[in-house]
Amino acid sequence: MDTQEINQKIDELKMEYVKVQGDIEKLEATGHSTGILEAKLSELENKLREYRSKL
Repeated sequence: MDTQEINQKIDELKMEYVKVQGDIEKLEATGHSTGILEAKLSELENKLREYRSKL
């Protein structure tokens, strides 16, 4: 995987991260549980760290 591909993957993960954050905010506003989505954020953070370390 070259630098361009890594940067593209990082950008995709960032977009997904923002989407999940928005979903969490919506669930919190309606009083629903956010545990599963918070775990997804953690997973995305780990993937971002992994790809950034490859740069």
